[in-house]
Amino acid sequence: MSRELVNGICAAQPGAEWSDPWGGGHDCWKVGGKIFALTGTVGTHVAVKTDSVETAAFLIETGLAERAPYLHRSWVTLPLDAAPDELGHRIRHSYRLVRLALPKRRQAELPPI
Repeated sequence: MSRELVNGICAAQPGAEWSDPWGGGHDCWKVGGKIFALTGTVGTHVAVKTDSVETAAFLIETGLAERAPYLHRSWVTLPLDAAPDELGHRIRHSYRLVRLALPKRRQAELPPI
């Protein structure tokens, strides 16, 4: 899995927007102004949101993910060379979690899922 493929998955999400808010080459993907995926400047991992701290802990314990530095404990990082289907699933799930947490008015402004 490459950074370009991760960016392709992120870009395919309805209403997804790319930014580099800190400069230096981050790939920060947002929906409704909220981050759902983040790749740092080094670009070896992608950070995604999980549905709970427990899910994040499970993914970390099973070796599929690592704790995402600087983010809430419900976020994990997955290596870019993880299984493509797992990585795609986690990115899409993170997107849905973030999108559904937006205010209803903001959700209505976005393209349909």
